[in-house]
Amino acid sequence: MKISTRGRYALRFMIDLAQHDSSEYTALRDISERQEISIKYLEQITSLLCKFGLLQSVRGPQGGYRLARAPSEYTVGEILRITEGDLAPVACLSLPENTCPKKEECATLDLWTGLYKVICEYLDSKTLEDLISSVKKLEDNTDYFI
Repeated sequence: MKISTRGRYALRFMIDLAQHDSSEYTALRDISERQEISIKYLEQITSLLCKFGLLQSVRGPQGGYRLARAPSEYTVGEILRITEGDLAPVACLSLPENTCPKKEECATLDLWTGLYKVICEYLDSKTLEDLISSVKKLEDNTDYFI
């Protein structure tokens, strides 16, 4: 499994919104500058995130985006499923029911099922708030030398 640029940028976008959460709407231009991601690319991501209810948006001069929920209520798994699609490591696990004609004799099915379970459990256990806390710890541990 490889997370695409869209998935990585969506996480960076959501973390940025959460870090700068002020109940006001944040202009896409500001996030684009802070994250060094093109506005055009962010527009594609925000469209998708708004469609699934993760963001609130307002148009106009005072418009922008803000989180629809608290950072602790968003999981990394939720964001990646929206931007990446299913997180299954093999195609036969992508559907609600495995219809692979070789599933009964597949020597690797348990391996892939176990990996999929671990991926989902891990990504669903991490929230935006967890990621923000990690960034704060990194910033707090920065030593300055003269």
